[in-house]
Amino acid sequence: MRTQSRRRPRAMFAAAAAGTLLAPLLSGCWAGAGGAGSGGNSINVLMVNNPQMVELQKLTAAHFTKETGIKVNFTVLPENDVRDKISQDFANQAGQYDVATLSNYEIPIYAKNDWLHEMDSYVAKDPAYDEQDVLKPMRQSLTADDGKLYGQPFYGESSFLMYRKDVFAKKGLTMPDNPTWTEVADLAAKADGAESGMKGICLRGLPGWGEIMAPLTTVVNTFGGTWFDKNWKAQLDSPEFTKATKFYVDLVREHGESGAAQSGFAECLNNLTQGKVAMWYDATSAAGSLEAAKSPVKGKIGYVPAPVEETKSSGWLYTWAWGIQDASRNPDKAWKFVSWASSKEYEQLVGDEIGWSNVPAGKRASTYTNADYRKEAGAFQERTKEAIEGARPTDPGVQPRPAPGIQFVGIPEFTDLGTKVSQEISAAIAGRQSVESALKKSQKLAEEIAEEYEGR
Repeated sequence: MRTQSRRRPRAMFAAAAAGTLLAPLLSGCWAGAGGAGSGGNSINVLMVNNPQMVELQKLTAAHFTKETGIKVNFTVLPENDVRDKISQDFANQAGQYDVATLSNYEIPIYAKNDWLHEMDSYVAKDPAYDEQDVLKPMRQSLTADDGKLYGQPFYGESSFLMYRKDVFAKKGLTMPDNPTWTEVADLAAKADGAESGMKGICLRGLPGWGEIMAPLTTVVNTFGGTWFDKNWKAQLDSPEFTKATKFYVDLVREHGESGAAQSGFAECLNNLTQGKVAMWYDATSAAGSLEAAKSPVKGKIGYVPAPVEETKSSGWLYTWAWGIQDASRNPDKAWKFVSWASSKEYEQLVGDEIGWSNVPAGKRASTYTNADYRKEAGAFQERTKEAIEGARPTDPGVQPRPAPGIQFVGIPEFTDLGTKVSQEISAAIAGRQSVESALKKSQKLAEEIAEEYEGR
């Protein structure tokens, strides 16, 4: 597998990395004490401002710093801003930040450019970390072409299908244990109108390489399509890609949520929570909100694997992980922080002090054997683990791929390409053009990227 060529200018990825992937942006913008300059007995950590990271920041001084004497200066920013700041600092190897939150999209690309410090040597000297406890797909997705590990997951997710068990029972519908998309479409038609104002299914239609393109690309994979073949020939107007996209667009137009062209993760979460849809295909991380104490659908949701057609599995794979900058002045101390923040010990700490529903799960096998966690997340924890373990980041379809990734293509240009393609497909959902027209334009965009990679 190949990612980015080292001959590509670093500025290209700095611009490309400023997009979002799966999660909607969280409101608010604030920073900690980062930028004070690492060195001596301190490190600088740059991270996204999601709730799990904010909790980590609160726990660090009283636990990690107290135990190790290492002060951690945090800079905490919204997703778009943090991606942009990380890409600039790491691309220039400025060394301002020792550690940063990176996803399994960026890490192989950063490693290819020699921007990250490898972690195998640290893992070998830190048996208590128990690297083999980290779920294999996570380890695989954070390993670069050279076979070395460059990241450790803070938490992870895949995707699955969520449905209203009570609505299905009332309508006499049965959800298969491992549904196909053909079966899901039939169920969506039958569940449509099961309750007043209820639609059969919610699927993302909002433009964005990490919005509509995330679930749609998994559908493309299992329908036998791919963005590029192994020789970098663009395939967006192929019969398989066209069939998958037309299926997705038709399904959401005929039996999907109101305003589908402007619906992303947050909107679909609200729709299922508020009883406006009977099914939803999306991130496994959504289950925590659906099963929250005050959720009106708590206990009413069933969870089954991501629907398939020609592949055995189709769920995506995503993780917020820790990367150590190659130019870090304190890589050894940076590893101590990474090791602690991704450890079993840290999960136990969160469970004890904040609650097991807040544990950054989705990365360790031991989490799913923990009685406290299983009790808190009983409705979905096993399905989540199965989804992550079944994800195939280097082999997600029916043909070889030139770059890794399930719901994305692991090249820096994908942020721009995916966003432009998503706009065309969202326009098809809105009825402003046909799928064929959308993919004809998209194919030309992909061919421009392919020209830069063909023959490598």
